[in-house]
Amino acid sequence: MEIALAALHGRWTTLVVRELLRGDRSYSELSAALPTLSDKVLSERLAQLGQAGVVERDRRPGWPPRVRYALTPHGYRLGPVLQALWDWGTEAPTREDEAEIRCGTVLSDDRSRK
Repeated sequence: MEIALAALHGRWTTLVVRELLRGDRSYSELSAALPTLSDKVLSERLAQLGQAGVVERDRRPGWPPRVRYALTPHGYRLGPVLQALWDWGTEAPTREDEAEIRCGTVLSDDRSRK
């Protein structure tokens, strides 16, 4: 489990993987899909994912050089993991739910009724 978490470590990493789950992309396509992500961080995340064996970089000869990024088969296996994390996050209890669980009571919207 630590290896998987290390591969996904860092802010934005899961979003880069999410974009690549949709298909291979050029650097500029990834940058456009994640506009709030700086070029420096995108480059770092792609390098990190490459070192982890999650992403492969395909450089095509010619001018200008064409580079495409794609998930490896190992990287595609992260799809269900990210989906599970998404599902867990959307089903997480709210603060009100947590207070209700701790107190063992149901909080009413109309607190004037007793």
